[in-house]
Amino acid sequence: MSASETGLLCTADGEVFRGRSVGAPGATTGEAVFNTSMTGYQEILTDPSYAGQVVVMTTPHIGNYGIYDGDEQSSRPAVSGFVVRSMSRRDSSWRSQGGIGDYLRAHDVVAIADVDTRRLTRHLRDRGAMPAAIGAGVSEAELREMAASAPSMVGRDLATSVSTRSPYSLGAQGPRRGKVVAIDLGMKRDILANLTVRGFDVEVVPAGTTADQVLASDPDGVFVSNGPGDPEPLIGVTETLRGLLGNVPLFGICLGHQVLGLAVGASTYKLQFGHHGGNHPVRRLDDGRVEITAQNHGFAVDLWSLAGREAPERRGLAGPDLLPDSVDTDFGPVVPTHQNLNDGTLEGMRLREIPAFSVQYHPEAAPGPRDARGLFDRLTRMIEEDV
Repeated sequence: MSASETGLLCTADGEVFRGRSVGAPGATTGEAVFNTSMTGYQEILTDPSYAGQVVVMTTPHIGNYGIYDGDEQSSRPAVSGFVVRSMSRRDSSWRSQGGIGDYLRAHDVVAIADVDTRRLTRHLRDRGAMPAAIGAGVSEAELREMAASAPSMVGRDLATSVSTRSPYSLGAQGPRRGKVVAIDLGMKRDILANLTVRGFDVEVVPAGTTADQVLASDPDGVFVSNGPGDPEPLIGVTETLRGLLGNVPLFGICLGHQVLGLAVGASTYKLQFGHHGGNHPVRRLDDGRVEITAQNHGFAVDLWSLAGREAPERRGLAGPDLLPDSVDTDFGPVVPTHQNLNDGTLEGMRLREIPAFSVQYHPEAAPGPRDARGLFDRLTRMIEEDV
């Protein structure tokens, strides 16, 4: 493949973006989303939550510090495709083990550079995340047809495909505090590190694990991970969480947060273009403090679906009035705890009467920021109080 071979991206609504192929030859499809992180491209590439998506980086220059094995969040890239404005021709870092172009080609990731990512981002922001086809050595007509026929993210169970096939365990680092069962819906490696470093043995189990199977291993706590796709098809996982609530302390993030919402009876919905990046402001509703968070999700939990009325119309800045104060569920009252300040959506909740809480964002910070890592300490305190 020539380094100067033309690469194309075609969206489902017919827009065409031209660039230069910098990854594997061929073509692929996925939901096109934009990510606003300024660093952490390797963590983004290997985040299983990006399965089925073509990631467009808004930061113009990508690849300058190379590739390092320790930054990987899974065994290989999970993205369907990768789009950048400018890819670095050389890497410069004492940790670097190679360049990003070689990495993409070695893992068969279709990628294009020299794309007008500002125009593409504005298109996705205005029209919403949508299926796209990306490729090199494929005609524009073929890509247009692929994009038009590519499936929507709505209704797709992608978590099962990226979950571990069989259970495995990791030992605690330092003094042992207990055992956590982690339900893998697309787990990032740094999540496990944040659990083991706090003294927990961690047993990672597949998405299809039942509540009885989890409880049979006698955990002190349960963690429900991030992952890709629509939460509503995860009927089995939802039933598992219903069987765990009230029996063991539980903490969910990202897709785990959405499934917890379904488990208590709320509904979920598709966001226009999702939240993807490392600079999303989130207000803590208990004290008003703001955390800058790493996020990667295209769906959200609607607590108003349990409140018996529709959400109020937003006027001006996003305020707490866009969320209900509390909603009643089969498991007792649920209260919102965090709110996205960009659009006012729910970013966290907790159950008042049983030990369970969740957030929509990524406290493991891989990539950063690290403002929310204390949530793992909150899980630790909840487990110790329950014991």
